[in-house]
Amino acid sequence: MGLGAIDLNLLVALEALLEEKNVTHAGVRLSTSQSAMSGSLARLRRHFNDELLVRVGREYELTPLAERLLPVVQASLHKAEEALSLTRHFDPSRSRQRFSMVMSDYVMMVFVEPLLRLIAEEAPGVRIDFHPIVQGQIETETHLRCHDLMVVPLGYQLPGVSETVMHDRFVCVVDPDNPRLVDGRLTLRDLAEMPHAACAIGQLTPADRQLETLGITPKVQVSTPGFNVLPFLVGGTDLVALVPERLARRYAAFARCAVVPAPFPDVPLVEAMYWHHNRHADPAHRWLRERVREVGSALAEERALAERGEEIAVADDTHEEHAFPELTVAS
Repeated sequence: MGLGAIDLNLLVALEALLEEKNVTHAGVRLSTSQSAMSGSLARLRRHFNDELLVRVGREYELTPLAERLLPVVQASLHKAEEALSLTRHFDPSRSRQRFSMVMSDYVMMVFVEPLLRLIAEEAPGVRIDFHPIVQGQIETETHLRCHDLMVVPLGYQLPGVSETVMHDRFVCVVDPDNPRLVDGRLTLRDLAEMPHAACAIGQLTPADRQLETLGITPKVQVSTPGFNVLPFLVGGTDLVALVPERLARRYAAFARCAVVPAPFPDVPLVEAMYWHHNRHADPAHRWLRERVREVGSALAEERALAERGEEIAVADDTHEEHAFPELTVAS
């Protein structure tokens, strides 16, 4: 059957229906009424002589044919998007485009300011809306489609395309007068016995997994939906929190906390940007991704310089424990 036998616009509806597995949600995604989307589904069912979506309980599931169709349709629309984008041009200095990005509170703290400075220099009319991570939605195709970029830790099973943009490591933050601090350090036994303030993000952090590997189950006394508030919770308490180093060092200047090394080998925290495949070839999106890469590279260079500075300090000190300098700020 030739291309003329079917309205190619139905491919867009087909992709939405198969990804959403719901007529109403597909209609919202395409800004189309439910009745119009139901009509598209009826035409597609006649064309393929298959139900495509079948009700199972309160939900819909794809038929075997629909399961086979989905990757083919996605790839076809991706190629069509690439072909159409070849004729488009993006001028950042004149653009007034509005982008949408999802990221954790921690990434917002360390990433947004340099990103906005960079964008303001090249594209003063561009706007970016930043959104927090929403548990339960982050790993869905729909959520990824609704935003231009999502910057989240590696480990989420997100569809689409991904690229690593930032590395960090975990450190401990405690009250500077905590009696367990000896020579500016904590031990694994301390982490096993101390009450913890922890970030509840829907999955174990790399530091949590490392403790689990070491046979330590943290005694979580306080939990928060993000990392940013943790340095402020330990002051005047016996709590300890494991937080990304970049965030801890920024807050150490005005939170009553001591920043000390974690008593286990460095545990990397890797943040990656994710985007839907249908945006991959878009010139404006490529420009945005390149700005994110630039910020990630600048942060990596900044960290490398800081680490070289630490190495120089160690070379001038006979005490090995100062290899990882402690930052202590009293109230």
